[in-house]
This record gives sequence, C-alpha cells and structure tokens, in this order.
Amino acid sequence: MPSVGNTFGNPSYAGVLHAAYVIRPNLVNEASFNYNGNRIHILPAGLVSAPSGFTFAPFFPHTGDGANVLNRIPSIQLNGGTGTNYTVNWMPWNNQADSYQIRDDVSWTKGRHQLKIGAGWLLYKKVQDWFKNTEGNFQFNGKFSGNDFADYLLGLASNYSEDAVKSAGNWNNVSWALYVQDNYRVNNRLTLNLGLRWDGIPHTYEASNKMNNFYTGLYDSSKKAVLNAGNNTISAASPGLGTSPDPALPGQFYVNGIGQCGVSGIPKGCVNDAWKNFGPRVGFAYDLKGDGKTVIRGGFGLMYERIQGNDVYNNAGTVPLAASIGFNNVSLSSPKTDITTNTVNSGSIPVNNITGLDRSNYKAPVSTQFSLGIQHSIGKSVLDVKYVGSQNRHQNYYQETNLAPFASLATLQANTSQYNAAVPFLGYRSIKMAVNEANGDYNSLQTSLRGNLKSDLQYQMGYTFSHTNDAGSQGSSAGDLGNISNPYGGWKYDFGPSPYDIHHVFFTNFVYDIPFLKNSDNKALKTALGGWEISGIVTAQSGAPLNIGLNGNNVTSLVPNTSNRPNVSGSGSDPHTVTQWFDTSIYTAPAAGTWGNTPRGFVRGPGRDSWNLSVFKNFWFNQERGSNLQFRAEFFNVWNHTQFIGNAALGGISTNLGASNFGHVTGAYDPRTIQLALKLSF
Repeated sequence: MPSVGNTFGNPSYAGVLHAAYVIRPNLVNEASFNYNGNRIHILPAGLVSAPSGFTFAPFFPHTGDGANVLNRIPSIQLNGGTGTNYTVNWMPWNNQADSYQIRDDVSWTKGRHQLKIGAGWLLYKKVQDWFKNTEGNFQFNGKFSGNDFADYLLGLASNYSEDAVKSAGNWNNVSWALYVQDNYRVNNRLTLNLGLRWDGIPHTYEASNKMNNFYTGLYDSSKKAVLNAGNNTISAASPGLGTSPDPALPGQFYVNGIGQCGVSGIPKGCVNDAWKNFGPRVGFAYDLKGDGKTVIRGGFGLMYERIQGNDVYNNAGTVPLAASIGFNNVSLSSPKTDITTNTVNSGSIPVNNITGLDRSNYKAPVSTQFSLGIQHSIGKSVLDVKYVGSQNRHQNYYQETNLAPFASLATLQANTSQYNAAVPFLGYRSIKMAVNEANGDYNSLQTSLRGNLKSDLQYQMGYTFSHTNDAGSQGSSAGDLGNISNPYGGWKYDFGPSPYDIHHVFFTNFVYDIPFLKNSDNKALKTALGGWEISGIVTAQSGAPLNIGLNGNNVTSLVPNTSNRPNVSGSGSDPHTVTQWFDTSIYTAPAAGTWGNTPRGFVRGPGRDSWNLSVFKNFWFNQERGSNLQFRAEFFNVWNHTQFIGNAALGGISTNLGASNFGHVTGAYDPRTIQLALKLSF
C-alpha cells in the first residue's frame, strides 16, 4: 500500500598524495597524505506530510530548530501481532564527513631482517544532523483491545514519545599510531614476523563542547524531582532545574546529574580517553622438510578500535540542549492525557530521557586474533588446513540504568503511570548508557584445496566448521550500540550464538577451458565448434540461529529500551515444514514483570545449497590481441530448488510469539534465473 520512503544521495570524494624517496637501495622512505569524504542527504518521499484535516497536539512548542519540517505525519508503530512500523523517522537528514590522514613509513633491509617503521595521524570531522523525531511517535501493542491494529483504529496508544528540537553537531576525532615490524628470516626454513603497534584513540568530541552527559556522581539525591500528577512532568517548584541555551526551548528543565563534556574536569569526549593500547604481532612460517612443499604457519595479534561516533551522535541533544517526553496510555487526539486515569500531563518541564555514555566502563574494544595451520603441495594443488580464532573484549552495547526495583515490575506493569515515580533517579524516565563490557568469540577449522587439473581445469574447494558467540543487540542481531534485552540480567542474558554463526560451510568452484578444437589449425572449425568454457560455483551451508521474540503487552512495554523472549519448556521436535518450521507449542509468555528463559538463538533456520553454472563460447577475431565475441549463458539456482530464507538480517521465518503466523516460513530466495548475453572485446 502507499507508504513513506526516502531518496538517498551519497556522493563521495577521495584523493592521495604519495612520495617515495630511495635513500639507499636497502632503505626507502614513503610519505603520504590521504583525503576521504562523503556527503549524505536522506530526503523523505511518499506519504510524508499530514493531511489538512489532521490536528497535531504536540507537547513542545516546536519553533526554530524544533519545527516539524514538512509537517510530517507522526510515526505509527504496531508492535503486537501485526508488527509493522510507519515512520518518516528523523528525515530529512544531512551529513558531511571529511577524513585527513598523514603517514610516514620507512622500509629498511639489513641482512636477514626486513624492518618497517611507521607513524600516522588522522583527523576525522563529521557535521551531522541529530537523530530526533520532532513529529512524535505512537506505539500500539494491543493493550486495550487485544489487537495492535484494533487499538490503532480506536486511537488508543500504549506509548507516545516526542523530541523537542533537531539540531546538528560538529564532531571530531583524532587517531595516532606508531608501529615497528621485523620480518626476520632466521634461516632458509624459518621466518619470524615480530611487531608492535600503538594506537592512541581518544574519544570523539563535539568541537564547541555542545555535548552533555549524565553522571551518577553529579546527581544530588537532595534535589530529587517533584513530579506532577501523572508522573510525566515536573513541578516548577522542584529543585535541580536549569534553562536551555536554545531559544526554541523556553522555560526550565530538570538537569540534576547532567554535566557538560569538556567543562569542569569532564573529558571533552564525555568518557575517559583510550591511550594505552599496545598490540603485539607475532607470526612465523616454517618449511617442515626444507623442500618448499610443506609449510606450517601461525600468528597472534591484538587489535584495538574505537567506537567511531554513533554513540556521541545518539547522545546529541541531551537536556537542556534538547528535551523529549514519553507518555503511556494516551490517545491519538490527545497524547498529553492518560486515558486510564484521565490525568492531563500538564506543565512544561518533562520527565526526560537520556542517551549517554558510561565514563568508567569505556575501554577501547580489543580483539585477540590467532591462527595455526599447515599448507602442503600435492602435485599442482595446495592443501591448506588451519585453526582460526578470536577473543573479543570490551564490546559495546546500550543498557537501561534507571531501573525500578525488580520486585515491583509486575505491579507497575499493571499501573504504568507509577513507573516514573519508582525509578532511583527521579526526574528521568530512561537513562540509557553506552557501555564497553561485553565479550565475544570465534573458533573455526578452515580447510581448502586449490589448484589445476592439467592446464585446462582450475578448481578450488573448501570447508569451514565454526562457532561464534556474542551479546548481540536487542537480543537478535549483532553489532555495537544495540540495547541489551534485560538490563536486570546484564549482557550475559543475550550472550549466545551470533546471527552469522553458521556451523558448516562448503564451497567449490571451477573453470574448465574445454580443449576440443581449441588449438585447431582449421580456423573455421575452431571458430564454429571450439572455444567453449564452462564454470560453476556451488555453496552449501547449515542454518543460522533464530531468536525467538515476544509480541504484545509485557514487561518491555514498561521498562524502556528492552526486549523480551518467551519461556520455553523442553527442546521440542522441530517439524521443519512451511507452516511450522520449529515446534511452537513449547513456548509461553512469561509472567508479568519478568523476562523469559528462552536462550538467544535457540533454534536454527534452514540451510541452503546454491548451484550457479555458466557456459561461454568465444568467437576469436584475433587471439594475440584478445579480440573476440563471447556468448554467455549463466544459470543461477540451476536446479530450481526452493531455498527458504531464515536469518536475522533477511528474516524469512516468523519468530515472535504472539504473531498470527508464529513459526511460519515467510520468504524464499529467488527461483532459477537464466541470463543470456553477448560480450564484444576488441
């Protein structure tokens, strides 16, 4: 049906200036300056603006940089059994990024040593709009009628949120690097790779100190907010109030616990900077018999990285630079009114939401990577068998920290209007903090065989057995800056198989230049019947893990920035049919105020085998110059097997308890596709 979309403009630019100076034949210095940049303009398209008959009832005045540009329709999210989201989001949105890097590298060969020493400095500048929805957001979960779409038609929303302003920030980060590497040829059979790298990666900061953050040490419990009736706004007589520097936000706001980054001893990046990042690199290659046919290789290294910037972009607009509200149990026509108590959330000082950074838990993410393997020559082929693994520490996630007592959640879920009065930091509903604490791991056995059979057939095949875990984000998909599902249980509640934890992967590919009449002296026969080539790629893999979620009214309707899973009893017997891929009978909704016990990634989606073949015919005009006309016939999914989709990124299987099609297969990859083409080379 007609909906809303966007146009995505993203021109990019790059340039490099490079100079190499040969000081001596065994000593070379290379210096370079690199520039990379891009511009992003995301503009909404389709049904964006509200019709003339729609009457907004916003909480904030929305003047200046708080204006609802294009008169955008509020977001409508159905997060019950229907499960869909209509939103213009924070569009229109603009972004400008520029990266400048200077580096110098010296290469020195002396005896059995090949030394390389280098240093680099990089400045990354970003001018970016805030992620703020000034048009408002309504959520419907079926709380009032039992069906989310029916609640929407009745105009009865479980939640309403709204941002006051949508400005822009100027963010910078600087990276420093030093390294030394020695490739030491001990003898004709053993080579060592020895190195050490240092990365200085202080946190991203806003150039004009236009960043605020919440610090528990700055929160004065003697200045706790005094809440108005309904608990969604703050009394003007409350302590801990301050004003906003933005003229679009007149009046006062609650700022107890808020500190300005870069001022009064607070780091300009809001968190402690990461400077002590030393990463050793150790590797070796050993010719087992000295004949060059069997080589053992191994390596170990520590790699550091920064959270590039999305954490500070999400922090943009922290009170009093901006403000937001979140009301429960409201109507479309009057989001200020609690329809369960008929209480009007009056006043102009909102109970705010904070997206911040945990200053004391923000070490640089680090990955320890290691491998050990053997390569052996068999005729014209090479067999490679190796173990490859990694251990990842200080991985990033978001965690809700302003939490009511766990024992009170069941009662509060039945009376959500009392939640804001039950949290420890009164005056704020949500304090969502970015933390670098989670772990992850990857272990694999990787094998491959590649080479030639005669001179006309090239082939490669491989098999990987692997297992990888992480803490995910929102309990389903991997990546930094995702909310952990259960803040009372911490990131370990979500620790489990990664969405790309595919245990078995096999592939083979080949190119066969058919020798029939290939070298014939009869040009007519060679052109008419010779010159055929066939190639193929075959892949087969086991299924990816699927996370079982939960729709409808549950504890996540109460506690912000969370998600839930059902309870599970037993392991079940998965039918693997279109209407029931996994056993749905073993799942039940958890009790009010609790999270379910189903582990993350509890079931597996369908595997896949893909067969792609190509047939080429070359009509040569001049073989020495490479001039020819090529006929190409390419077949994708050549056997036309139905291949069900089932992974976290693409969906394909309904995995939320409460959905009408829970357990159903909902998508498949493309059927057989045949592509014919002519290619002229001259």
